[in-house]
Amino acid sequence: MNWGTSFTIAVKELTIIRRKKSIISYIILLPIILSILFSLVVQNDIASPSGISPNYQLGLESLTYFFVVFAAILPASIAAYSIVGEKVEKSLEPLLATPTTDGEILLGKSIASFVLPLLAIWGGACIFMVSTDYLTYNLISYYFFPNWTSGVMLLLLAPLAAIFSIELAVILSSRVSDVRGANQVSGLLFIPFMAVFLAGVEGAISFDVNTLLIFSGIVLIVDIGLFFLSSSTFSREEILTKWK
Repeated sequence: MNWGTSFTIAVKELTIIRRKKSIISYIILLPIILSILFSLVVQNDIASPSGISPNYQLGLESLTYFFVVFAAILPASIAAYSIVGEKVEKSLEPLLATPTTDGEILLGKSIASFVLPLLAIWGGACIFMVSTDYLTYNLISYYFFPNWTSGVMLLLLAPLAAIFSIELAVILSSRVSDVRGANQVSGLLFIPFMAVFLAGVEGAISFDVNTLLIFSGIVLIVDIGLFFLSSSTFSREEILTKWK
């Protein structure tokens, strides 16, 4: 595999995505809006007559984990468009007709789908963490963020969630022939991470470092399996000859 070729494809993909204002706005604005809403939740909790909730730590960890859920949502829209959208716009065939290998194409498209959403997620998370520290410092007498839990969530689990979403979106979008269908299917890829979020909120699991590391290891294994599955199911010949 030629990494330079994959990087060139990624740059091309980012150039195409940059022209899609709706996708860019969705990816950039959603984490910012999320961080503002979460900051308002924290402020409202502090302003309540009883002061900050006794289980504030679980609440802040749960809110932080929600950025992991969004890391599994945002990249899917780009990954789905990168296959189906380009097919619809007749820009995929020239790439598939080159000597570039399937692995190089998939890696390049995956890099393009990964970078911008993850940067947006990290940016939104930073806004939330800084505002939370500002709001809570006088009440708890220390800065809650950054901590090991948020570090594992944002620096390990969130990238793995994004990779999971991208690989599944590529597999699914290579099986459908219209953008709407690809987006509808890719919109369901966050469900496993949302299930973990709900389990944490309900107390079935804890958002501690060990639990998050175990979950990250599981996602990593799944990501590796999906990589080989996406490479084996991506058929350039079928896309070139059968898609209409």
